[in-house]
Amino acid sequence: MELSVLIARIISVIYLSAAAGAVINRDQYRRVAEDMFKNATLTYLMGFTATIVGMIIVNYHNVWVGNWPVLITILGWLALIKGVLIIAVPQRLERYSLAFFNGAMLLWFPYIAGLLGVLFGYLGFFH
Repeated sequence: MELSVLIARIISVIYLSAAAGAVINRDQYRRVAEDMFKNATLTYLMGFTATIVGMIIVNYHNVWVGNWPVLITILGWLALIKGVLIIAVPQRLERYSLAFFNGAMLLWFPYIAGLLGVLFGYLGFFH
């Protein structure tokens, strides 16, 4: 459970920072979404980083219980799958990402990230 709390705290800070950044610097986040796949090295590093983070969570926190720590496990698996896909088929993933970020998702992103940050913050710091 200590590992779950630590990871929940880290996820909380990341999501709350992303939400705040998306609200304060909306244009910057729009540019990030547009430029995400334009640099092959950056794309590879994104995939590499997501794969490492996902693999660490899956390796050390592969907890399938009927309680909140399963959310961390699911995020770990999603990060691992996302990282592998970015490395293996970046062009295909780019099409999905552009459709995802060019629509209303960019408007909803700060709210979703904020809610996830608050949820994991509660679970990590106060639960």
